[in-house]
Amino acid sequence: MSSHMDNLVDSGHGHHGHGGGHDHHDDDGAGHGTLKSYVTGFILAAILTAIPFWLVMDRVFASSRTTALVILAFAVVQIVVHIIYFLHMDTKSESGWNMLALIFTLVLVVITLSGSIWIMYHLNSNMMPMSTHDMRNMP
Repeated sequence: MSSHMDNLVDSGHGHHGHGGGHDHHDDDGAGHGTLKSYVTGFILAAILTAIPFWLVMDRVFASSRTTALVILAFAVVQIVVHIIYFLHMDTKSESGWNMLALIFTLVLVVITLSGSIWIMYHLNSNMMPMSTHDMRNMP
């Protein structure tokens, strides 16, 4: 008898405590994209890829540092486009947990990248230069 009642509850025909039947929805708060949103995201992503390519190929900026900063800005905008149009993440999806996880990931990436660049810069500037003469005298 117990297994029969379990089957009824599992199949959705028994009383769930929610008023019975099929009261829950499969909507987890994240919106699913339409063809229009995917096409818009694709066009924006293509444009945000083509502009930095053009900037580098035509040497629009005299300074490579300026070019790198502009490309970095386009990369950040493209990340936002991908998050909105392809991953469908916003502040409401899954009660904000997706956004919290994204922010945590971004903080970890920034700490890792900035720490790595800082360490490499200081290693490069603080290493003693060695000539081949010094290398011969090493044990």
